[in-house]
Amino acid sequence: MDFFEFLNYAVTPYHTVDFLKKALSVEEVALMERGGALIAARMPRKCSSQSRFRIALAHTDFPALKISPNPDKGGAGVCTLHSEIYGSPLFTSWLDRDLGYAGLLAIEKDGRLESRLVRGDRLFRIPQLAIHLNRNVNQEGLKVNPQTDLDALWCAASGCASAKDAGAKFVDALQAELLEGERLLDFDIQLFDAQGANAGGFNGEWIYSGRLDNLSSCHAIAQGILQAKPDENDFLIAAFMNNEEVGSNTREGAAGNFLKSSLETLWKTSWPEDGADFEQALSQSLALSIDMAHAAHPNFVQKHEANHAPVLGGGIVLKTNAQKRYASDVMSSARFKLLCEQANVIHQTFITRNDMPCGSTVGPTVSAALGIPTVDVGEPMLSMHSIREMIALKDHQDMVTLLKVFMGG
Repeated sequence: MDFFEFLNYAVTPYHTVDFLKKALSVEEVALMERGGALIAARMPRKCSSQSRFRIALAHTDFPALKISPNPDKGGAGVCTLHSEIYGSPLFTSWLDRDLGYAGLLAIEKDGRLESRLVRGDRLFRIPQLAIHLNRNVNQEGLKVNPQTDLDALWCAASGCASAKDAGAKFVDALQAELLEGERLLDFDIQLFDAQGANAGGFNGEWIYSGRLDNLSSCHAIAQGILQAKPDENDFLIAAFMNNEEVGSNTREGAAGNFLKSSLETLWKTSWPEDGADFEQALSQSLALSIDMAHAAHPNFVQKHEANHAPVLGGGIVLKTNAQKRYASDVMSSARFKLLCEQANVIHQTFITRNDMPCGSTVGPTVSAALGIPTVDVGEPMLSMHSIREMIALKDHQDMVTLLKVFMGG
């Protein structure tokens, strides 16, 4: 499963799941899908009272600009699209970028409701105001109003075939993507960085790409379960959840019932009659919540707690937090450290500064809902939540190695 190919294809959660489904459609891997979420499982050779779950968790979504339901605006001879903010993107990074559009269409065909993945082949843009018209921007910093400053330019009003007074309608452009006899009912479309993933650094030691948070984790988990063999006793689970960037409280998110109901189904399928206790098995299992971690920035080293400042290329990051914003505890962290030793990979530790708020992951949500010991880990990165992010190739390779060992590959 080529990393760059995955990064370039997975431009929305729906495309992420589509790619993963195809890659994981192999013998002995069961797949369960719910919209922008996917669960893949390898069943044990034989269920027993010793059977447990080994779960690796990531999320399929990323901060983005989502095209609003009625997006059409315009001015100065240009048709623009209004967007809603999804998650917490770094606004300035979306300016002066080549932007693609992609997502999911809900269509009616012959009286049936169907869905269709779409990825347009045109490029849009949100141009920044010239310095001549914003003279103090370099001294005072650029302040972006997300309501007024992030409308995307998508066509010239004079070139819009449907333009009378209001200009072109984006829904007409989407309808044109459909086949004859298909009618567009609704859409979930977001903008994305159209530049492909690249190797960077003088020695090719870094990776530059959009959506590394959290496609890097999705890729490593998929590699792990792809190369695993069915375990003698344990269920091997890869869980790719949606909507983490907006709190996970959706039917496709970690706070929904998708993961637990899927695990229960797998358990009951393996125990046709009353067997071992499901809840007890969960309490003795282990989940790796795999998300990205903040690497120390060489220009802003003061933003990290000095003794807990991960660096690019320095190894997988163990994330802990006394306020339990991460799920790691003393025993799950110890199990992670043993796993690193087994995989022969190094690790480093992150805590946030006491005078700064700490982010979170799907880890605490899943651990609380399932009662499963969970540890939060990730690859160190820079430019988190920018339209274009940065990781070290070595750290990603180490994460792939760790997941292969965790899954028994």
